[in-house]
Amino acid sequence: MKFSGKSGSESPPPYLDDKVTGVEAGQFENLGHGELPPDPDAGLSEAERKAIDRKLLWKLDLRLIPWLCLLYLISFLDRTNIGNAKLDGLQQSLHITAGQYNAALSVFFVSYSLFEPLTNVLLKRLRPSIFIPVIMVLWGICMVTMGLTHNFQGLMAARFFLGVAEAGLFPGINYYLSCWYKRSEFGIRAAIFFSAAAVSGSFGGLLAAAIGQMTGVGGKKGWAWIFILEGLATVVVGFASFWMVFDFPDEATFLSAVDRQRVIRRLKADQQSSAEHETFKMEYFWASVKDWKTWLYALIYMGADGPLYSFSLFLPSIIAGLGYKSTTAQLLSVPPYAAAAILTITIGWIADRTQQRGLCNILTSLLGMVGFAMLVAATSPGMRYAGTFLAALGIYPCIANTIVWVSNNTEGVYKRGITMGFVIGWGNINGVVSSNIYQANTRPKYRTGHAIVLAYLTIFLFGGSVLMRFLLTRENKKRLSGKRDYWAEGKNEKEVEKMGDTRPDFIYTL
Repeated sequence: MKFSGKSGSESPPPYLDDKVTGVEAGQFENLGHGELPPDPDAGLSEAERKAIDRKLLWKLDLRLIPWLCLLYLISFLDRTNIGNAKLDGLQQSLHITAGQYNAALSVFFVSYSLFEPLTNVLLKRLRPSIFIPVIMVLWGICMVTMGLTHNFQGLMAARFFLGVAEAGLFPGINYYLSCWYKRSEFGIRAAIFFSAAAVSGSFGGLLAAAIGQMTGVGGKKGWAWIFILEGLATVVVGFASFWMVFDFPDEATFLSAVDRQRVIRRLKADQQSSAEHETFKMEYFWASVKDWKTWLYALIYMGADGPLYSFSLFLPSIIAGLGYKSTTAQLLSVPPYAAAAILTITIGWIADRTQQRGLCNILTSLLGMVGFAMLVAATSPGMRYAGTFLAALGIYPCIANTIVWVSNNTEGVYKRGITMGFVIGWGNINGVVSSNIYQANTRPKYRTGHAIVLAYLTIFLFGGSVLMRFLLTRENKKRLSGKRDYWAEGKNEKEVEKMGDTRPDFIYTL
């Protein structure tokens, strides 16, 4: 039999793994395979339906995206503000060596990576409106204790538990957003969400410059107030999130009953395969482990995530190495992040419309490669500062774009979840490497660290993206020419659906 191609960007939203209850409890529980819920807009013209859909999307965007962006901004600020604190005297006050400081950076990524799978399970078992606020309050408390610590052991403990508490936010919110939006709408929103990381770097520099002036207040140094005030702000936002974070679409209190039905229907219609309820089986785990794409995507994401943490943790020190004093260096760290935030959203928009996510990775990574080459080779402060701009532009857009690329090309709720866990976890564990490549004995130029980041970008992000796009293109040609049709021979429709992205008509997003 000959299959028609299906875009890999149309993988099923994870939300449909859970029971869809609709407007009234139980209304959609007995839907047949591929059957849609009742259409509340039946009889309306196409123009009227599009107008209703646009209004609904706008309502979702206003209620979901701004608050979630704020949460990730705070999360990224809280994990990286130790770089600002170092510039304001943390290392000298705690009497810790450069090696101990790097160890404090590293321990965060160890706990963060190890606890990600567990927190994803908790997110599925608990409601988002409970899970997300609770972990925010917990990591806010960890932040406050970082400002109260007096020695290396206290700093290590606080950083370890900060990683535990923050582990569920980034993968959890990416999963959560995919439960609300169609696949063709997810990329730009993932990019807007992740751009908060770049904004946090920009905002963090301004905030640290201001808080650093509080040295002596309450008998504490400015670096301690950075942790204490930002930690208290996190706790406040965490408590507010009990009212600002909503659960899944079938229980969204800010939507009318008809709008809930519309959201569920558009998600169900977007579910081109595996629409029925999936229960976990070990075969989904092994399907991910045996899929070559899982490991190549992990290498690609590593090529972006390692440089991301190196850049965000050490940018204040890098700029200080150009000859600027503490406050000036904090302020000069703002513009590169602002530029990165703008490009991250732009690339998300372009990739959604062109479905050329690999090409977006390839071209964007070139900016980062040039930027770090300038940091390695340039001698003038002006040229090296310009290099920090290109470095940020080449890193940040590729994080969100790679995550959506993985999601687009992994079919099946549980397989996608497992694959995302492998990819994101492996990327984050490289934060341990990132925390140790900028050694004190290489300052002020930090050429060894810059060279290692350049190698990450060149080999893993750029090279991995080129290889992935080539292999996916080759596989798509085989499927479109019918050379993979034999994979589905002897299988009924339901069995073919369960093949996920190995089904012959699944065409990968390039």
